[in-house]
Amino acid sequence: MSVLTAADPLPSRRAPMHRPLLYFAAANAVLLVVALVGMLVDDRMIAGSTAWFKPAKFAMSFVLYSVALAWLLSLRPKPSRLASGMATVIVIVGVIEQVIIFGQVIRGTRSHYNTTTTFDGVLWVIMGSSIVVLFLATLVIAVGLARGRIGDVAATWSIRLGLAITLVGLALGFLMPQQESGVEGIEGAHTVGAPDGTAGMPLTGWSTTDGDLRIPHFVGMHALQLLPLFAALLVVLAPRIPLLREVRVRLGLIITASAGYAALVALVTWQALRGQSLIHPDQATLTAAAVIVTGVVVGVLISVASAAGVRKVATV
Repeated sequence: MSVLTAADPLPSRRAPMHRPLLYFAAANAVLLVVALVGMLVDDRMIAGSTAWFKPAKFAMSFVLYSVALAWLLSLRPKPSRLASGMATVIVIVGVIEQVIIFGQVIRGTRSHYNTTTTFDGVLWVIMGSSIVVLFLATLVIAVGLARGRIGDVAATWSIRLGLAITLVGLALGFLMPQQESGVEGIEGAHTVGAPDGTAGMPLTGWSTTDGDLRIPHFVGMHALQLLPLFAALLVVLAPRIPLLREVRVRLGLIITASAGYAALVALVTWQALRGQSLIHPDQATLTAAAVIVTGVVVGVLISVASAAGVRKVATV
């Protein structure tokens, strides 16, 4: 059956957009500009990178996260008080995080894992607590969205699986405080195999010489945007590609993409924990990557073949 005639594949907005999330996204867009200007005019270095690099990355991440979450919440048939409340909690703890991150840069010191003074230690405890609260609030929202149906089954599962992988990505952030920094007063690190501050890639700053736990954290966290957007792309392409009008095909492609994405998160986590740079994979990493790519290709072929088989039976 064609979902284009049976149901709304990815429904138009029904509930109002969550305004605090949108305001928070707008505020972070401004903060991103501030941080980018800071990178141009301020030559200070913190933990081996330009002082304003971390604030710029966090501002960009919060913009994407907030807009995506506000959009997903708007797809519900009617507003959920619990989900709206949890989204507001996310905004509050996000504001706390950004105030500390930007404030510490202005002071010229690190925000994460910093316990060099009592004041820095208190700020790090507040940040760590806010991260836990953000994770739990996102978990509550994910459970609420997973219990309902948004659009057709393919769109619904893109949201469910995207949120599930995002929760894993957020949880991977808790690996960083467990790493030895090698620096007195710094209780945690994102680099595995060397102190933080090693040579980094352009734009991301991820280590080019050792493992970096920021990679799986980032990749996993943004499944919230990418998988639902992939579902939307399939709907946009459906009028031009008749096969994509079949819900069976779109659902198969969503499941395949989600499985491949989850495997990618697992792969880069494994690579980082072994102290291996993303751009210098060994044979084991390349073999695992090849298995993932093969699995995705097979999944795509199965999705397409199953729909073709159904069509053939229907015409007999």
